[in-house]
Amino acid sequence: QVQLVESGGGLMQPGGSLRLSCAASGSIVSVAAMGWYRQAPEKERELVAMITRAADANSATNIAESVKGRFTISRDNAKNTWYLQMNDLKPDDTAVYYCAAGPDWQLDLNKISWNSWGQGTQVTVSS
Repeated sequence: QVQLVESGGGLMQPGGSLRLSCAASGSIVSVAAMGWYRQAPEKERELVAMITRAADANSATNIAESVKGRFTISRDNAKNTWYLQMNDLKPDDTAVYYCAAGPDWQLDLNKISWNSWGQGTQVTVSS
């Protein structure tokens, strides 16, 4: 099993930046997909970014249209950690952010599966 712990959330003014970290422990070798979700009050959970753990020529990633150009996802397999760099934050980015791990990589966001979740970290964007 894989345990995930997020960190790096907090309060930021619009236009600011935050970097979230997800530290994984346990059976990390079973992780093929690393992702970030967010959930705002009274809204459904939204997948915002994901990246494959496996090394390949393209380092496949997928970024949600709502954050494309502002958010990037990266990873450090040696540290069993992945990150969400959030730039040019907007009030609509306010949410609880969760990291997730899945056993298989799928380009189709509707088909990718996740079997490990972090506890969430609050990101609040307000002036």
